[in-house]
Amino acid sequence: MTHRERLIRAINFMDVDHVPMDLGGMDSTGISAFAYSNLVKFLCLQERLPYVHDTGQMLALPDLDVLDILDCDVISIRMGFANGYTNEDDWGRFNFGGRLDAKVINPSRFEVLPDGTILQPKLGLKMPTNSYVFDSEHGGQPVFFDGDLPKLDLGKIKEDLNAHRLSEETIEKVIKICEKVYKETDRALFLNGPMLGIGIGNFGGVGYFPLLCLTDEDKVKELHELLLNHALSELERLLPYVKNYIHIYMCNSDDWGTQHNLIASPEIFKKLFLPYYKEFNIHIHRLAPNVKTFLHSCGAVYDLIDLFIECEFNILNPVQWTAGQYTPNDWKKKCEGKLSLWGGGVDTQKVLPLGSKEDIIKQVSEIVSVFSKDSGYVFCPIHNILAEIEPWKIKTIYETAKSIKR
Repeated sequence: MTHRERLIRAINFMDVDHVPMDLGGMDSTGISAFAYSNLVKFLCLQERLPYVHDTGQMLALPDLDVLDILDCDVISIRMGFANGYTNEDDWGRFNFGGRLDAKVINPSRFEVLPDGTILQPKLGLKMPTNSYVFDSEHGGQPVFFDGDLPKLDLGKIKEDLNAHRLSEETIEKVIKICEKVYKETDRALFLNGPMLGIGIGNFGGVGYFPLLCLTDEDKVKELHELLLNHALSELERLLPYVKNYIHIYMCNSDDWGTQHNLIASPEIFKKLFLPYYKEFNIHIHRLAPNVKTFLHSCGAVYDLIDLFIECEFNILNPVQWTAGQYTPNDWKKKCEGKLSLWGGGVDTQKVLPLGSKEDIIKQVSEIVSVFSKDSGYVFCPIHNILAEIEPWKIKTIYETAKSIKR
């Protein structure tokens, strides 16, 4: 099978020769630029500067030769570039404290302090000299309970949405990249955006927004209607022109789970989120019947799976079966034949960073055997491969996943 055939068959619950695999299709199936540079050296490939496309999480855009060696099946289409398809005029060189020489979009966004700390002032982000990512105080979500809940300024939100509409230049660039990648590679195309933009942790953060869902349902509905209408208008400008090239559409990133439970109740999801997700999915499926829709939702979200299916999503990621009380078998049984699983292939919190080679092989083998039964599965770790992960471990997980016989 070609990479594309394998991926398409898997997400349509059809037999495949081996499990399809992803590295970096979207921003939670990726790899730290620090780990990526080490991986390139380990694979004895020509040295190169990594393209750091996400300068918050510091994620690298994997090169095609790396995807070839790991035998990954997915090309990540971004708003203006893709794996192996970058316009060098859009990227500039920046050295992250002598620890990582890289290419980034708009190097002028960074400011370096005398002690080596790197800032992104407009975003309020900083990377101390011993850190591998950018972060902000309180994760950017401070919570104060000594006053009223923050108010949603829908007028300001609408202004921001209009100010960040895709430009005609960007749309044209994405269309050309999709066509070129489709014709020149045999991989499946994963389009990232425009996304719906709703989320249980948005607009004030996870400390406030769930409370707003309880105290002001009407305002939340107004917000979600505004976001839906904006997303649909952007969708109409792009999807009809790329629908014959792409295979997966990244709809939203909306983390509903903690390590043990849901952030808010299924009733809140059903009332305030499901109608908007469903309409967005219906619209995508109407415009592009062969494109599968993708939802990212971290944590213990098992109790929302039936509602995700009711929303008409086709794919769920990251399959964080380590969170909550349910087993991989429980997750597979709940989704079987109805919702493809994308991820979950190895525990990125414990086994991948701390386990032995035998531990890693054992877990990957067990998980892939469960999730790939009757197809409907794409392999990658539960979340991004972090900076400290040794390159031999990365090669091991992909080799092991591919070796599992069905």
